[in-house]
Amino acid sequence: MSATPRTAVVTLCSTPRVGHLRRQLAALAHDCDADRIVVWIGEDDPPGLDADALLHVPPGREGLRLAAARNAGGDAAVRRGAEVVVFLDADCVPGPALLPRYREAASRHPEAVLCGPVTYLPPGADVVDPLALAAATAPHPARPAPPDGVLVRASDEEYPLFWSLSFAVSAAAQPPRFDEAFEGYGGEDTDYAFRLRKTGVPLIWVGGAHAYHQHHATSSPPWQHLDDILRNGALFAQRWGEWPMRGWLEAFAEAGAVRREGTGWVRA
Repeated sequence: MSATPRTAVVTLCSTPRVGHLRRQLAALAHDCDADRIVVWIGEDDPPGLDADALLHVPPGREGLRLAAARNAGGDAAVRRGAEVVVFLDADCVPGPALLPRYREAASRHPEAVLCGPVTYLPPGADVVDPLALAAATAPHPARPAPPDGVLVRASDEEYPLFWSLSFAVSAAAQPPRFDEAFEGYGGEDTDYAFRLRKTGVPLIWVGGAHAYHQHHATSSPPWQHLDDILRNGALFAQRWGEWPMRGWLEAFAEAGAVRREGTGWVRA
């Protein structure tokens, strides 16, 4: 790996997140070693974007093909010569040290999948000023957030804490691919994490590789994805013997929308 490894940032996007994506691309434009690859996952044509490459992975029969889009974006990054591939959701902006910390971690652990901390920003937060971002830093408490520059290997119990909204891999690594049988929302992240654990691929928490999630309206539980969660959850359970996204399923059940049937969940 070169002194400053060539890096690609792969971002999945559809129309509702274009504004967030433009702010991300602007933040990445300051790094001359970053190749910005956008994978458009909507049915419509993508708008004009200040990206270095644009791919289109249209939805499948069951909805957005997030797993297929990440695989396609990673493949394109490697073909374009990337030595480090960073995956960053469209609604996230990178902290000033995100790319340097991921590059350093990849040089020390080229066999691993790397995850940095994520801060969820409040409405109206300044995502342009690096000092404002630094002041707003408050990593989500559900996951480890080592000090800046510190790398910590995840325990087996921590693999389900993998989130695909910000992670990186070395092009020399050979982790499993995302399973493209998952379509629509939910499940593919945790399936990927379980595949990493099963195949013995290290998962490394990268201190200082901060990503900042830009605020947008959400619902909890995500009612618009209920059927996706049931379908993908059943697929996951068939493979791993347990259901993911249990907190959401229990919230749906409490509202009377789903119920337990045997070891699974179905619409009520």
